[in-house]
Amino acid sequence: MIRKSDKVLERLFKLHPKIIDLSLDRMERILNRLGHPERKLPPVIHVAGTNGKGSTTAYLRAILEAAGLKVHVYTSPHLVKFAERIRLAGKLINEDHLLQILEECEKINGGEPITYFEITTAIAFKAFAETPADVVLLEVGLGGRLDATNMVDQPLSTVITPVSVDHEQFLGSDQGGIAREKAGIAKENIPLIIAPQVPEALNAILDTAKQVKAQSITADQWHIRETADGFDYRDKFGEMALPRPNLKGPHQINNAALAIACLRHQHVFKISESQISKGITSALWPARMQDISQTALGQELPEGSSLWLDGGHNPAAGRILAGFFKEQNHRPLYLICGMMKNKDTAGFLEPLSPLVEKCFGLKVEGEDSHAGTDIVRMAQSVHIKAAACTDVNQAIREITELENKAVQVLICGSLYLSGQILARNAVEIL
Repeated sequence: MIRKSDKVLERLFKLHPKIIDLSLDRMERILNRLGHPERKLPPVIHVAGTNGKGSTTAYLRAILEAAGLKVHVYTSPHLVKFAERIRLAGKLINEDHLLQILEECEKINGGEPITYFEITTAIAFKAFAETPADVVLLEVGLGGRLDATNMVDQPLSTVITPVSVDHEQFLGSDQGGIAREKAGIAKENIPLIIAPQVPEALNAILDTAKQVKAQSITADQWHIRETADGFDYRDKFGEMALPRPNLKGPHQINNAALAIACLRHQHVFKISESQISKGITSALWPARMQDISQTALGQELPEGSSLWLDGGHNPAAGRILAGFFKEQNHRPLYLICGMMKNKDTAGFLEPLSPLVEKCFGLKVEGEDSHAGTDIVRMAQSVHIKAAACTDVNQAIREITELENKAVQVLICGSLYLSGQILARNAVEIL
C-alpha cells in the first residue's frame, strides 16, 4: 500500500547523498526555522545504547501509561509504516496529521540538504510540541553525541542500554569509543541511568559523564534476583516482588529493571509498585522475540510448532537469542535468516550454532542485503548446516518436509525482513 505520506518521505530521502551523516548543524537550522519545537516538549527521557533500546523504551511507556500518563514516543526504524516511529499521547500518529506535518517541514526546509533521520526527527519534535502529553520517550537513532535527537538539552533523565559493536562503518569497532558516543546524551546535573556494561564501555561512559557533570547511576545501585514467577528488584528506595515481564527472553528482566531504575531516579512522576507490575506485564515490542505461531505462515508448520520473529542483527543479539532458546523445550530449532551486507552475519550466528538443526539463508527483498548463498557460506563457517532459499515460504515448506513433528523456527537477522513478514501476514502494530 502506497500512502501519500510515503511519497513525501521518498522526496525527503533524496535531500542528502548519505543516509547517515553525523552532525547537528542541519538540525539546528531546521529547528530554528520551525521555532524550536524541541524546547517546547514535556519532560523527556532520552534512551541510547546498542541492544535493548526498544525494549527498555517499551517498558518505560507501558509503566508510565499504567500510571495514567499520556506518553509521546519516538523510535526507529519502523517495521511496516513510518507512523510507527511517532506515537502521540499513546497512539500512532494519524496518517492525515503525518502528511500535513511532513509537507510543512518539507516546505520550511526548502530543498536544502538534510538526512532522512534528521528531518523526520524534526517532524517528530514538531508533532510532540503541538500535541499535549505528560512525557516524551526519545530513542536515539545512532550513536548519541551527534544524533539528531540530541538537540534536547534539558531532559528529565538519560538512559544507556548495553553497548556493543554495531554500525561499525559509522561508530568504529572500538567499544570504548562507541560507548563515548552513546554517552554523548549525558547532561549536567541530569540522571544518567547506565545498564550493566563490559568494563571498557562502562569506564568510557563514566568518564564522559564526569566531564559534563551528569549524575551517573550505575547498575550496581540496583539489584535483581530472578524468582520462580518473576523477579525481585531492590534499590535504595526499597524492594519489590515483581511478575515476569511480558516480552520474551531471560534478558528482558534486565531491560525491565533498567526502565524501573530510570523511573525510580526521577522526581517528577510518582510511580507505584502496582503500576510497575502492570506496565512490565503489558509491554509490547514487535519483532523482538515475537511469537507469530498463529499466523497463516505459522500454521503451515507441523502441529504444535512455534514460529518466532526477531530483528536482532549483531553478535550481542545472537547471544541473547541463544540464551532464550537454551531455556526452551528441546524441539529442533531451524533458522530462516536474512541480513544486511554491513552486518557481522557469522558473529550473529555463532552463539546459535550448538542449537540449530539447519539455517535457511535468503536475500531480503528490496534491500542491500546478503544473497542467500552468502548467508549459507557464513553459517557453514560457524558449523551450522545451511541451504539457500528464495523466500520464507520455501524455507517453511522445506522444514515441514524435513520434520514430521513439532519444531521451533526463528525468522531472524533483519528488521527489514521482520517488517515484510508482519506486513504479509497482516499482523497489526498497535
